[in-house]
Formats: sequence, structure tokens, C-alpha cells
Amino acid sequence: MSEQRPEHPGVARFRAEHARRGGTGRIVVLPDGVHTAALAAAALGCEVGAIANSLLFLAGDDPVLLLTSGAHRVDLRATAARLGVERLRRADPDAVRVHTGQVIGGVSPLGHPAPVPTWIDPALAAHPEIWAAAGHPAAVFSTTFDELRSLTGATLVDVGPA
Repeated sequence: MSEQRPEHPGVARFRAEHARRGGTGRIVVLPDGVHTAALAAAALGCEVGAIANSLLFLAGDDPVLLLTSGAHRVDLRATAARLGVERLRRADPDAVRVHTGQVIGGVSPLGHPAPVPTWIDPALAAHPEIWAAAGHPAAVFSTTFDELRSLTGATLVDVGPA
């Protein structure tokens, strides 16, 4: 007889916020060893480009959340110019936890302690189903590009080179 483990608190908080905002996708808990977009894509049976990475950056002291395709790298200089900020720098683990309430690798696009300005990579629109973190490094949820934009209020931004 197997014992069911309680849901991780980060996933439970995500699940509640997802439902509150009217999200329709399903939440999947992957094996703990799935810690990159490529490994998540392989486990889910999708293209790496269908993985929506939630990456926190800082513009000065202000948080900026970029939802990017797992197939893309963020060009910090070009993206900063498109956002109208002087410079973007990757947030350290402490800043990620402060601004999102989550840990690197498990940052979801929603459910943060306070609203975080959010932008989304239009390349994600090429995939009928996309997957994003659900509040824990091993948890993801399915969604569509349009639903993700609606859930997060994200603005389009190209994250590639100028």
C-alpha cells in the first residue's frame, strides 16, 4: 500500500492562485531530476520551445519577470533597450525568493507576494500547448500562449538579439 505525500506548499499556493485567476491547465509533478527546459520537454513529450521559463531579472532594484521559450536565451542588452531600462541583471537566489516567494527552477509566472511586471516571448505562441513552472522545481502546468498572457497580464517582448 503506497502512502500519498502531501502537496508541496509552493505547488498548493500556485494551485490556489491558478484557480483564482481561472486557469484551465493541468498540474504535473515531474521526477526531481528534471531541472532544465530540455529535460522537462523530454519528460513531457514536447519541444523545448514549448517550455516557458520564468526568469527574474532586476532593472536597478525593480524586479522584471520574463517568460521565455526554453529554446531562447535572453539577450540582456537588447531586451533592456526594448523594455526602456538602462540594464537588466539576473536576480540572485535571495532576490528571486523575495520577489516571487519561490526558488530558482520553480518560479511560476503567477502567485508572487506582490505583482511583478511581466513580459512574454512571442515565440511561445508557436506552440499550441506550453508548460511553465508551478511553484516548485518539479511541478509544471499546461497552458496556452493566450491563456498565459491573460493570467499574467504579460506584455510581448522579443528577448533575442537586436
